[in-house]
Amino acid sequence: MDKTNLPSEEVFYDMADFFKMFGDASRIKMLYTLYTGEMSVSELVNVLDMNQSAVSHQLRILRQSDLVKFRKDGKAVIYSIDDSHVFSVLEQGLKHIAHKNGLEENEYEPKTDS
Repeated sequence: MDKTNLPSEEVFYDMADFFKMFGDASRIKMLYTLYTGEMSVSELVNVLDMNQSAVSHQLRILRQSDLVKFRKDGKAVIYSIDDSHVFSVLEQGLKHIAHKNGLEENEYEPKTDS
């Protein structure tokens, strides 16, 4: 491979910014929780056992990075993962960690109530 086959520097900077979002345990925990479906801020506060200010702060960062999206339902703001690419990154990360821990690859996949 020669340098003419490399993406632009901007692409590498954008990728580094994308992966920085996965460098915070609170954000990963939030994405993991949203993996199973959309949730309101108050639901996330309860599930994650975090205060509303911290949840809102992390959601703002995730939203600005296009990892989550939101919609309004009356006064409630409902969040979900933005697209299937985010699911793929989470799935691959979970499989990798399970593999490194000598477990089945699906060991860390979120369990749904259904």
